[in-house]
Amino acid sequence: MQGLNLVVVYSPECDRVLLCRRRKEPYLGLSNFIGGHIEDGEDGLTAAYRELFEETSITDKHIALTHLMDFSYPLDDCYIEVYFGILREYVEVSGDENELYWSTLDRDFFDMTEFAGEGNMGHILEIVKYNRGLLGIPETHPGL
Repeated sequence: MQGLNLVVVYSPECDRVLLCRRRKEPYLGLSNFIGGHIEDGEDGLTAAYRELFEETSITDKHIALTHLMDFSYPLDDCYIEVYFGILREYVEVSGDENELYWSTLDRDFFDMTEFAGEGNMGHILEIVKYNRGLLGIPETHPGL
């Protein structure tokens, strides 16, 4: 099975999430989280940090990632590992693979005409909200 990852990056105040507008299939033109392939012999967390840096210039000095959940797709012969993190400080993001932008959290992330993943983006963000205590997110973060 091919391993893939998604990385959910929140702003320091947790009032915005970093997204990319896809420039290629699948999901051409739709917004998605940052992510990519897990290379042969690479563990998932290392791959998540590598993809995050390649696509945004964010490093492990800027964010600590937590493994949040996995999705398995036997018919597509792949699985997706989902990671979560809050930036320690603002970072100028840059990358040329996809257009990067910060989104507010008051959008309908289940809208499949705008967001990739057949509703998975909305599901992932709801799981973050549900587990905020376990993830160490203070109640003072208004975005969550």
